[in-house]
Amino acid sequence: MGHWLYRNVIEPGKLPLLLALASFVLTFLITRIIVRLIRAGKGPFGNMQAGGVHIHHVVPGVVLTVIGGFGSVASSRHGFGSAAFAVVFGIGTGLVLDEFALILHLDDVYWTEAGRQSVEVVVVTAALVGLALAGFLPFGVNDLSQQELQDRGGAIVSILVNFAFALLALGKGKVRMAIFGVVIPFVAIVGAVRLARPGSPWAKRFYRRRPRARARSTLRAFHHDRRWAGPSRVVQDWIGGKPDPEPVPPLPGGR
Repeated sequence: MGHWLYRNVIEPGKLPLLLALASFVLTFLITRIIVRLIRAGKGPFGNMQAGGVHIHHVVPGVVLTVIGGFGSVASSRHGFGSAAFAVVFGIGTGLVLDEFALILHLDDVYWTEAGRQSVEVVVVTAALVGLALAGFLPFGVNDLSQQELQDRGGAIVSILVNFAFALLALGKGKVRMAIFGVVIPFVAIVGAVRLARPGSPWAKRFYRRRPRARARSTLRAFHHDRRWAGPSRVVQDWIGGKPDPEPVPPLPGGR
């Protein structure tokens, strides 16, 4: 284990990335545990207040992210400084992305359905950083041979082709496939060749006068969402906590 760690992580200068990923995941998990205890009224924890204003943990997260980011840029890939700043950056990023939905909506949606977006972003970020740590490079550059790497034109063409597939998958509404396709090109190809999701830029542009394609797209999206929405919600609730139930709107006439 020690030899593998040195050969694959420390020697290539990936230790700061590993520390940043570990501190990022641990910070998110610990933060979620604490806020769930606060929500349940258990434990010694409580919300941070300053002058009657609730201080969200995204605020210290931004400060730590800035410190860790600039410190990492100013440090080399080896040494104590780079490792320490990587941990600070990971902690700050974990605090910030835990409240990603709040930043996106500019509203405290932490325990609502919209708050699930924070969990999704954290999971995707951890997965992408894990792939980078494992040696995957954007646009499949890691799959190029030495001859292709020496041939600048071939490398550029490969990058552009992979980028085009990722962009096409994004245009078809396959956001996750597009994101992971930047790192794993074959994923983007799958998203690029399949039917676009209804409401995506591709569907609006090319399915407008094709009712059959529009109907197939809607039906496929319905079956996909029905198949995966339940398991996805269970995992999100297990990781981040179950959102508050939506308030029932009052009946007409005040009844």
